[in-house]
Amino acid sequence: MNVVMASYAAVSILHGGPNTQLRNTAKFLSSHGVNVSLFDPWAPFKRENCDLFHVFGANIGTYHLVREIHALGIPIVTSPIIYSRHSHAFINTMLWFSRVAQSVGKGIWTDYALTADMCNWSARVLPNTKAEAELVVKGLDCPENKIKVIPNGVDERFANADPGLFTKTYGLRDFILCVGHTGHRRKNVLTLIKALGQINHPAVIIGRIIRGEYGDACVREAAKHKHIKLIDGLSNESEMLASAYAACDVFALPSLFETPGIAALEAGLAGAKIVITPYGGTKEYFADRAEYVEPDSVESIRKGIEISLAKPKTPELQTHIKNNFLWSHVGAQTAQIYREVLRRE
Repeated sequence: MNVVMASYAAVSILHGGPNTQLRNTAKFLSSHGVNVSLFDPWAPFKRENCDLFHVFGANIGTYHLVREIHALGIPIVTSPIIYSRHSHAFINTMLWFSRVAQSVGKGIWTDYALTADMCNWSARVLPNTKAEAELVVKGLDCPENKIKVIPNGVDERFANADPGLFTKTYGLRDFILCVGHTGHRRKNVLTLIKALGQINHPAVIIGRIIRGEYGDACVREAAKHKHIKLIDGLSNESEMLASAYAACDVFALPSLFETPGIAALEAGLAGAKIVITPYGGTKEYFADRAEYVEPDSVESIRKGIEISLAKPKTPELQTHIKNNFLWSHVGAQTAQIYREVLRRE
């Protein structure tokens, strides 16, 4: 079985969740008889070399590619990687207005309409959470029989990470940690930094610092507090990143939403206590094994972190993640979906 995978053009620059999801899914498919190649826009595309096309991220960055693959008649599987805190009714209404606008004149595009088209062109749609699945079905009018929830995963190597490397390099242990881009508002890093400023405890934020109004505000706010350290990005394969997860006490990810936050899964597998947003399906992964905080509230984030700091570490979350969310499990489930699609085709 020959499968081609693709995502938006900037995926290798951002080094975020979609990049990690794509590459690890591909890695663990090989043991299930799936030959994966990454789409190369500069190489001639040969229809006969592609049995199935899997796209990660249903958005404007992938729309035209998916449209052309659909036109070639190649079966498509889409991991949409989308979420919104708007209600399903609001999204569905906006989609209806988009369709009306498109019928009136060309060149009128909305994110909702683009995503809906891609999901409807797909043979199967693989959201990471039930919450995301409901949005796709109820908000974007995608047939429910196309949906199969495939969870995000985590590499088992994080369970055996050595805290010593990070501690030796930075002189820190049992600190508060966040891993995420400093510059994208969805990660809510500025609000987190304001909360951390009120907590007398060492804190580290690891992530690419994106210069701009928001990113610069994060840097200025962090500079006010000597106990907050910014580290400008580590790759997912980095031993230092794994060591940071193992060395921290509490991992905080109070984003506007997460689906469900691969970094939080990695930290949890390394033994960290988790403080996280309740939005985006996170409770489907962490259940009662995390502290949930309101991302719009500095006070809620501060309180959630302090509650978590006061609790002892236990192996319960680590065991739960290892039993349910390893990339090897994701690879097996994804290969089964591919086989089902190709049997129907």
